[in-house]
Amino acid sequence: MDILTTFALYLIPFIIVLSVVVFVHEYGHFIVGRWCGIQVDAFSIGFGPELWARMDRYGTRWRIATIPLGGYVKFHGDANGASVADPDAINAMSPEERAVTFAAQSLSKRAAVVFAGPLANFLLAIVIFTGLLYFNGRTVLAPRVGTVVEGGAGQLAGFQPGDLILSIDGVEISSFAKMQEIVSVSAEKPLSFVIRRNNQDLSLLATPAWKEIKNPVGTMRIGMLGLQASTIAEDVRDERYGLGQSLYLAVEETWQISSRTGGYMLGLVTGRESADQLSGPIGIAQMSGQMAKAVTKVGLAPFLNLIAILSVSIGLLNLLPVPLLDGGHLLFYGIEALQGRALNERAQEFAFRLGLAMVGALMIFSTYNDLARLIAKWAGGAS
Repeated sequence: MDILTTFALYLIPFIIVLSVVVFVHEYGHFIVGRWCGIQVDAFSIGFGPELWARMDRYGTRWRIATIPLGGYVKFHGDANGASVADPDAINAMSPEERAVTFAAQSLSKRAAVVFAGPLANFLLAIVIFTGLLYFNGRTVLAPRVGTVVEGGAGQLAGFQPGDLILSIDGVEISSFAKMQEIVSVSAEKPLSFVIRRNNQDLSLLATPAWKEIKNPVGTMRIGMLGLQASTIAEDVRDERYGLGQSLYLAVEETWQISSRTGGYMLGLVTGRESADQLSGPIGIAQMSGQMAKAVTKVGLAPFLNLIAILSVSIGLLNLLPVPLLDGGHLLFYGIEALQGRALNERAQEFAFRLGLAMVGALMIFSTYNDLARLIAKWAGGAS
């Protein structure tokens, strides 16, 4: 019974988190498709046999399927949920019916429908961050050093507890988070700090070292100095924001997450980041379960924050120029715009098969990573 309970505590939050992110992504495709006059045949959350379904008055079949690892919107004239056209079916249609297929739309409309999915993910993150900032505000720590980690880059540079960081490379520092933001993207790059110590301004040169941190995509590396913020009362303040400022800060936060996650994905391609640290469904389920368990202690904020971060990650992942993903479609549309005609059917079919193999391999590899980490953790705890 304990095993089943533990399984449910991780599975249920995972399904909720992933379903919210997938629904918003697919709804972006769906609503823009509707605006463009395209007939939507199906809107599915999950794959495989149906658990529930209903038909709306516009002829769209809304369905929830048994495998909650994604979803799709199937437009009229498509062979499947990946927006691959079915030429035989389209050729057999009347002109009126053909006019509402996805394939019959202009290049700009098709591109708008495809891009709408990732865009909806970014908008979801902005909405969540805006709400959290508006209703909860946030705690801001002064850029004062509380603890210096022994042997860290900060200690090597000469930082001491009590140092107040005034600027980095000429950029004024107003909070400890602002300092972390600059340091995180500056690993192995010397930074010039101006600090205040005992009422004297001093200059220090510090080079952040690489440090691994976890997020829903995987374990990425960022720059760190090994400095911890001061938490004495005069260095901690709670800030509240109006709706406009909350929105501005939410956009800024979404951009920062996009930049870090995009840098990690680029690092995987260039070999700077290790693919061994990539997380899959099991890793996301673990994080979802941990955030869900924290709800009773600290409220919904961490759980909503996870949804927002995962939404940004899914949006970026779908923009990769890989056939089958939204970015692959946009790549094809770019080629079509340049050469004045679409790629031939054989080339597109080959590309989509390749994309399916790549996405499948990524899922298998990331799941293998998750299982390997679980086994290593279990073995370590059992020894």
